[in-house]
Amino acid sequence: MEERQCLECGDAMYGRIDKKFCSDQCRNTFNNRQNSDSNNYVRNVHNLLRRNRRILEELNPDGKSKTTRNKLVEKGFDFNYHTSTYTTKAGATYYFCYEYGYLPLESDAFALVKKLENLN
Repeated sequence: MEERQCLECGDAMYGRIDKKFCSDQCRNTFNNRQNSDSNNYVRNVHNLLRRNRRILEELNPDGKSKTTRNKLVEKGFDFNYHTSTYTTKAGATYYFCYEYGYLPLESDAFALVKKLENLN
């Protein structure tokens, strides 16, 4: 019978033939390492997107409002990061951070919106 080794620590394993780890600790350590943001760039971009979303959510509690560029910048909003764009038939481009978005208007004003579609 071939001896199997734990994918995390390399120790010998006994028991079920499809077993991959010798213990819960090894399984958790392996999965945590696989799922962690090992790349600082990815972690930093994700944090910027979450901050942008929190700012839009805070300034738009009712799902539709207006604000200024100064208010967004004061709170730390970074206009370089968004998750998607939507262009209307009229040619207006909305920028979204997840479900919260903004539309640049004249005079450094912004229309804030929230997507109403259910993602479930």
